[in-house]
Amino acid sequence: QVHVQEYAPPKTVDRTRAAARRADAMAAIREVLNLPTGNLHFKVRERQRGSSQYERNTLTGRDITVMESGLKFIVNLDDYLDTGLFLDHRPTRALVRDRVRGKRVLNLFAYTGSFSVYAAAGGARSTTSVDLSRTYLDWARRNMALNGFTGIQHEFVHADCLQWLAEAGPSYDLIVLDPPSFSNSARMEETLDVQRDHVGLIRACMARLTPDGVLVFSNNLRGFRLDEEALSEWLVRDISRQTLPLDFKRRPNIHRCWDISARP
Repeated sequence: QVHVQEYAPPKTVDRTRAAARRADAMAAIREVLNLPTGNLHFKVRERQRGSSQYERNTLTGRDITVMESGLKFIVNLDDYLDTGLFLDHRPTRALVRDRVRGKRVLNLFAYTGSFSVYAAAGGARSTTSVDLSRTYLDWARRNMALNGFTGIQHEFVHADCLQWLAEAGPSYDLIVLDPPSFSNSARMEETLDVQRDHVGLIRACMARLTPDGVLVFSNNLRGFRLDEEALSEWLVRDISRQTLPLDFKRRPNIHRCWDISARP
């Protein structure tokens, strides 16, 4: 199975020529890889707003299981723009796995729960996965079960992460915060803009951290600028280079990532 995505051409490019070039590319991929027609999954990425990136586009219902670092994940190559597993965060997931043994882990904007799976595999004492989408929360639950992580210590919370953070709750030793760049879902009380709102989000997360805890904050907004002055009370360390796999080095801006913790 081969999954290919192409960015939509700008308006200055003739649509007929773009479609012809796309057809040629698909034919070349099939020929070089000796692929049956049904094994090539091709999508065109267009500018997304709100939660449309995560909405179902077709209804094939064809899920497949893939392996990553010895762990199993359900992906869907047809029904959504994204497959359910963001490949650029492989090292970030491994980093989380390697530092959570015996710790309580909170995964915000959990999507399909890949960080929670890695945390459980790393021996986390507990995991809490929070997401506004019931579809993705169920997907996260299935990913956890696929790897044998079904105990009551693994919790799944259907909630608006911003609202949920504002409520009183337990503390965590490690928090993963990987929000969308922008969301205006009708189910949210407010819109989310990661550039505008990241300081408030981070402050809310730090209030839920244990004294020795660590927040792993990431986002994929191009041109994002972390407000270091507003966050100066904490130790902020840019770990973006550590979290980029070799196959994404040509696109170093695909995501940025920071460790944030209390100052010693």
